[in-house]
Amino acid sequence: MTPRENVIRAARFEGPERIPYNLSDSYGSDFLYVWAENDPNRMPRARTENEWEDEFGCIWEKLPGDKTMGQVKVHPLSDYAALNTIQFPDYKNPVRYENAEHKIKENREDRFVIASAPISFIHRLEYLRGHQEAWTDPYEHPESLRALLDRLADIAIDAIDRFAEIRVDGIFSCDDWGLQDRPMVKPDLFVEFWKPYYHRVYHHAHARGLLTFLHSCGHISTLLPHLIEAELDVIQMDQQENMGIDYLSEQFGGKLCFWCPVDIQHTMIQGSVEDVRLYARRLMESFGRFNGGFIAQWYASSEAVQHSWEKINAMSEEFVEYGRDFYK
Repeated sequence: MTPRENVIRAARFEGPERIPYNLSDSYGSDFLYVWAENDPNRMPRARTENEWEDEFGCIWEKLPGDKTMGQVKVHPLSDYAALNTIQFPDYKNPVRYENAEHKIKENREDRFVIASAPISFIHRLEYLRGHQEAWTDPYEHPESLRALLDRLADIAIDAIDRFAEIRVDGIFSCDDWGLQDRPMVKPDLFVEFWKPYYHRVYHHAHARGLLTFLHSCGHISTLLPHLIEAELDVIQMDQQENMGIDYLSEQFGGKLCFWCPVDIQHTMIQGSVEDVRLYARRLMESFGRFNGGFIAQWYASSEAVQHSWEKINAMSEEFVEYGRDFYK
């Protein structure tokens, strides 16, 4: 099977030949990443190493030498009165997809083409509104919140349509919904305000023939049933120990494909090299036993979380070598 076929079969529980993976350059990847470029005609208000404006008008800052993504300091929608006048980026513009289309045409190894899509219903809400405002909007501004989420869903669907036209295989986005021991929001509130927009976007992606991938960190086990109902195919999860691998496998194995590295906060930090190897095998055995259901991943910002290369290599070797014969 080609890399693309292995990823699709793992995500759909259709019997991959081996464990698919996305690892460091030394080990390779079954994925080809593409994205929409910034609007070439847009002139940001700030563009320095430590301060910049994104396409939604949010001003980001970070300290010199900071290895994180920084944080938003200017929230352009701090007052909902600006909702009808704020100008959001145009994801219909075909120019933005020319580089992605070129990369796809050069995909000689038939890797799975995954597109970074503008689907962010909590992070983008926080960036536009501010952290406190975002989490109090369901109580103080419910109708305005729904109107904003609807516009964000429109943007996501515009991008999905363009990506489908250039023949991507799946869409990927990030929304961290969890604290260490529980979700950031009660599940019934998630169902009322956020789930409908995920479902609208993911259903549209499926209608266009694309698989759906979401990264979300933290303790989100009580939200997973709702994301499954919203037509999420693959959850990219960097933490698992706080919820329990066995619990996740028992509750969601065969219903949701898991895309994971060894837990980045515990075993990759506190465990020995042998612990890392055993944990990598456990991930494959717990999630991959449903005729698919597991994709191996590494944590690319390893320097920021102080992962040693000895442990990264041990994890990657297990994913590649043990994963190669897993389904045999």
